[in-house]
Amino acid sequence: MIYVTRLHPLASQPGKAGATRMMTMKYVGALSGTGYALNQQRVRDGGRLREVLENPSGVYRRLAAVSITTVACGGIALHLLFRYVFHTGALISLVPLYAVLLLGGVPLIAELTRKLAKLEFGSDLLAGISIVTSVIEGEYLVGSIVVLMLSSGTALEAYASRRASAVLKALARRMPHIAHRSRSGRVEDIAIDEVAVGDSLIIYPHEACPADGTVIEGQGRMNESFLTGEPFEISKAPGSSVISGALNGETALTIRTQKLPSDSRHARIMRVMEETQQRRPRLRRLGDQLGAWYTPVAVGLAISAWALSGESQRFLAVLVMATPCPLLIAIPVAIIGAISLSARSAIIIKNPAVLEQVDSCRTFIFDKTGTLTYGRPLLTEIECAAGFTSSEVLRLAASVERYSKHPLARAILDAAEKEGLSFEPASEIRESPGEGLLGTVGGRKVLLTGRKRLAHVPSLPAIRSGLECLVFIDGTFAAACHFHDAPRQESGPFVKHLMPRHHASRILLVSGDRESEVRFLAGQVGITEIRSGVAPEQKVSIVRDEAQRHKTLFVGDGINDAPAMQAATVGVAFGVNSDITAEAADAVILESSISKIDELIHIGRRMRSITLQSAVGGMILSIAGMIAAAFGYLPAIGGAIAQEAIDLVAVLNAVRAATPAKLKDF
Repeated sequence: MIYVTRLHPLASQPGKAGATRMMTMKYVGALSGTGYALNQQRVRDGGRLREVLENPSGVYRRLAAVSITTVACGGIALHLLFRYVFHTGALISLVPLYAVLLLGGVPLIAELTRKLAKLEFGSDLLAGISIVTSVIEGEYLVGSIVVLMLSSGTALEAYASRRASAVLKALARRMPHIAHRSRSGRVEDIAIDEVAVGDSLIIYPHEACPADGTVIEGQGRMNESFLTGEPFEISKAPGSSVISGALNGETALTIRTQKLPSDSRHARIMRVMEETQQRRPRLRRLGDQLGAWYTPVAVGLAISAWALSGESQRFLAVLVMATPCPLLIAIPVAIIGAISLSARSAIIIKNPAVLEQVDSCRTFIFDKTGTLTYGRPLLTEIECAAGFTSSEVLRLAASVERYSKHPLARAILDAAEKEGLSFEPASEIRESPGEGLLGTVGGRKVLLTGRKRLAHVPSLPAIRSGLECLVFIDGTFAAACHFHDAPRQESGPFVKHLMPRHHASRILLVSGDRESEVRFLAGQVGITEIRSGVAPEQKVSIVRDEAQRHKTLFVGDGINDAPAMQAATVGVAFGVNSDITAEAADAVILESSISKIDELIHIGRRMRSITLQSAVGGMILSIAGMIAAAFGYLPAIGGAIAQEAIDLVAVLNAVRAATPAKLKDF
């Protein structure tokens, strides 16, 4: 069900029914057409209502966390103002803290009590006990600060959990809201869900294709790389297949639909994305892992000290000494520092938990196009016939290709410029769809065409991997130009250093491209395991299976990679080609350099090391103080002072995570 609660102003104007209908389509069309009751404008006011109806506990938890965080911030700020700026009496200055502990602390304690009943022991449970202890001791400011730390952490976690909705909204935005149906010589705009199999649809320049189908009129190109994984723009002519979500080029095409929009490739990706997000396991944070054993030890020691001595002050002294500030403060400080360092290295961290996980990933899975490669065709070889030289063929071909917009033209021109060849004037240029490019250079006829048009020509070279074009000079076969999506310069060295430096156990290349192309690239960069021609749902299955064996890092850049990123332990979006991929990823690399992945791993490794130093070191010192307090050698006030000193050391050490360091080793 979709809730539309706001009408466009045109709805109230006479004679504007058509415009009103189109605005309604804007809110509803694309989403219902893909078979999803997704929301626009979240969707607008109605989206918030749907979210509450479908996930009331999640919405309540997020709103409660944000509200408590706001109350805690305001209460602490007012207390400091009253006490140190206005110099009011002690009772007045404590009123804001009472409000924080009452409005924020009580709900948190209730939640932690429910966790305790389920035998869930984490650092937040010990923090809850610390809140109660601080109130008993009259340390209301300390208790309020602990409330702030707990509520803000919950709010951030709830924010991160909403990323799936952002991904689905981005997918929905990419689909057109309307389709242009051609019927009886007239073109009418219809909602996506009105498209039927067999309809003739016009796709205007730079529009996304609304449904899978076949071209029946027009010649042009489409960019399908984000959806299929195949590089380059694909030429389209009558008889060519098109897929929904592909971006049209500069000429209009007319297609006949073969599937409903709800059965299209784009809709399948959306379904896989939604399913994957629901099945994605929650990463267990380092603080929770450490707190799982530290909390029972601290509480048990405090109770034992009280029971054996009969002195309640020892219970309080042990808990004051046990307050888990190295977990609650030092770990977030280190994470924030690492996020800042990553940003300075053009790496945006969207899910801070990945910084704790990325160094422990042992399986690395890479998409091909635009990740390990540049995502554009490069002329890799000119296979000449007898009597012709590569420089002669390249010079003549480039002189003609200057007048073409074919996807391979730029590759030929770049190769000619790299070799320093001079172009000659060309005349009688003709580029007929499906016939190739013909021109005259220095009195010589030059034809660049494809193999399909020349089945009758004898002695053509054998078919090889990659793309090709055949060059004829004065009617004679001169050369075959071979093109590949060439690897990035640093891809090979990066892949080769993963096993010795990062203890990788498996490295896979997974792509929707043809096997010949995937195998060619794998050989170039040193990857032995490949999966070619895989659909988005197959990528998810591969990644999910690998993630069950070992922690897995997946790197990709296309829309078809988004579901796989959600299935991996750590998903990294390479570049900013797609907002959908960026939304699905845990980290986004803004620069087109594969070395940034190595930097991310090193940042995570260094942050984890510093975090463990601060947290474990702080806890060891705290345990030593707890033992002293349990035997009566350290009173509560002494424990508070000692704990503050430990916290200071732990936090100062955690700050090092933000300082520059060596972030690459290849």
